[in-house]
Amino acid sequence: MTTITRQDIRNIYCVGRNYRLHAAELGNAVPEAPMIFTKPTHALVPWDGEVALPGDSGSVHYEAELVLYMAEPYRADRPLDEQISHFTVGLDFTLRDVQDRIKAKGYPWLDAKGFRNSAAVGNWLPYPGIEELSKSDFTLRLNGREVQRGNIKDMVFSIGELAAFVDSRFGLGAGDLLYTGTPAGVGELKSGDRLVLDWSGSVVADGIAVLR
Repeated sequence: MTTITRQDIRNIYCVGRNYRLHAAELGNAVPEAPMIFTKPTHALVPWDGEVALPGDSGSVHYEAELVLYMAEPYRADRPLDEQISHFTVGLDFTLRDVQDRIKAKGYPWLDAKGFRNSAAVGNWLPYPGIEELSKSDFTLRLNGREVQRGNIKDMVFSIGELAAFVDSRFGLGAGDLLYTGTPAGVGELKSGDRLVLDWSGSVVADGIAVLR
């Protein structure tokens, strides 16, 4: 296990609606191209112990996702597995009521997605390669009950497609994070909820949500 600090991270890229059942549960169409948004590095927080989240802006939803760490600048002429060094299971927190309002107006998602502590990450693990990743599920348990289970085999856009798309439009370099999308089962948090993130039967993060 390797510690990657905030100082090691440059950009945080996220993809929306990358699992068909998640898009369906929110009444959204599956996009024809990756739907990319970003979070500021100030949003980054280790999901360990108690973590403060906004309690005065409507519902806060959890979204568990596989998160990848780029060790070097993306190059299309090299195997992607050699350019990613670590991964973890993280949480993309969303102010759902805020998101619904700004989506209706056609505004950017930053207010709903980029607040402090909205990009939680678990313990970083050595990246085993795309083939090995596809052999195991990641899960989220809320107060001891499994609420989300995902596998990269079910993503609309593959890791390779996401990396190439992000690089072609924005650049994808060393120190960048890529949140790869959330499966179905997202829901609202309450203060004191305990969320445990799991990869292949092993806990990678365990924390308490405190809405303030």
